[in-house]
Amino acid sequence: MLELLLFALQDLRNSLKERGSNLMIRFGNAEHVIQQLASEVVTLQLLLMMPQYMVEQVNASCVFAEQEVEYELYLLLDVVKECMKPVTVRECAPRIELWNTPFYDVNVLQNLPASYDDFKKLRLPILNHFSCQNYLLQTWNWTGIFIEIGTLPVYDDVKNFITSNQGRLRERWNSIKLTSAETLLRNKIMKSSESSEGSYDSRQLQSKKSNESVFLSQKGNAVGGGTNNVLNALAAYLRYFEGTAHDDWQEYVVKTCHLIHEKVRSSESRNGASFIALFGPALSLGIISRSVHYEAIKYERERNAGFISPFGYSATTIAGAVDAVCSKEWYWLMALRNQTNNDGIHSTRMWKWNGFLIQYTVAGNDGPAVVLVHGFGAFAEHYRDNINGLAGAGNRVWAITLLGFDNSEKPNIVYTELLWAELLRDFIVDVVGEPVHLVGNSIGEFREKVLIIQGMKDPISDCSSRVATLKEHCDGLVIKELDAGHCPHDEVPEQVNDILYEWIPRIESQILTGSPA
Repeated sequence: MLELLLFALQDLRNSLKERGSNLMIRFGNAEHVIQQLASEVVTLQLLLMMPQYMVEQVNASCVFAEQEVEYELYLLLDVVKECMKPVTVRECAPRIELWNTPFYDVNVLQNLPASYDDFKKLRLPILNHFSCQNYLLQTWNWTGIFIEIGTLPVYDDVKNFITSNQGRLRERWNSIKLTSAETLLRNKIMKSSESSEGSYDSRQLQSKKSNESVFLSQKGNAVGGGTNNVLNALAAYLRYFEGTAHDDWQEYVVKTCHLIHEKVRSSESRNGASFIALFGPALSLGIISRSVHYEAIKYERERNAGFISPFGYSATTIAGAVDAVCSKEWYWLMALRNQTNNDGIHSTRMWKWNGFLIQYTVAGNDGPAVVLVHGFGAFAEHYRDNINGLAGAGNRVWAITLLGFDNSEKPNIVYTELLWAELLRDFIVDVVGEPVHLVGNSIGEFREKVLIIQGMKDPISDCSSRVATLKEHCDGLVIKELDAGHCPHDEVPEQVNDILYEWIPRIESQILTGSPA
């Protein structure tokens, strides 16, 4: 995402320069840079081939920021607001103005139905995706003015800056994410200590842009760059079933089609899944979200003599593109609604992982970190009777809703235990930021010293046989047998909480004293 962002910024700068404008770039912590920009003295040169200069203050009375739903960005805005308080413009501090470009015409978020399928049945109108662009071009007209625009940093500069602003623990933890869970599992099975070749998640190399490729990142399987680059790739993707033998297509477009079609064949693990695989990062960056729908519907009309069938789209690629962008907008609206209603007994937050919105809950201010992970078919609320009890007992508690469940996003991808393992690993590193007590239900094989709370009325397995097998073959397990079924934490939460109240402090004390835990 960082690589694609830098490519997109360069393309945006070039696009603005073609229109007689430019993109100012400043590098540093957002709160410090914005404060400086709002108050600094800048030199303006009149572009009339005259040598004179004039000095003015920016004196910004307002700072615009795109409305977001991620918790970390909410925190960043709060920090920016604090940093802006000492800046005085017209006897008051500049205000922070949030704006967005709504996709659906939704006036009252509270009226949204509870499911995406029900939402689609409303057939809400989709707003014109050009209106905001025109507004911004009219508002920010820098014609006739020269400003020190700054240099776009390269990938290594940004990575080094991020690393230098993190503690040693976070830096060391981030290195855990450089190798995929699939690679770790394969190495373990092969009993090899050598690093795998071509780990798909390695982020140590700096990407190099190819003039002949729309796949700009080092992984080489995601479309990126600027708007024109991505739209060319989108046109090739939508026309996948037409092939590439068109006499009126330019040589570059033909090359793009060949590249896209090759990737589609390898990424179409299920109908329409190739769109998220190829265009997910660009969609997440906001480069083409409205244009995707516009271009897909336009092409659908071309294929069907100007009509849109009520029975579905005429090509898998069109259906995949439309569903991806519409569902992403839907989950964003749901996340925004949850933020406005965030007045419950525990805080509900959003975290973006690989471009997808993940919902989680937080409770407690002090004590050991505990992460609650639901089982298949459930979500974070499955721990509704455990979260506040654990927090009240002196713990900080996170309960995550995994990708594909409830109010976390449900992209058209293949879901595996390895996918969820990587998500959980990154959540612990990026959100929690320290070692945790991991509490799970139903899903997962763990070989360390663990506590197992077994419902002896579990209808899914032979409980007595399972407990006997675990005791015989797994050293270090502590097994608590309860008169419950498959989900003891939900059926007899008080008993489960009491067991955890005793277990967590004991493990913590063992860790502090250096004893085996």
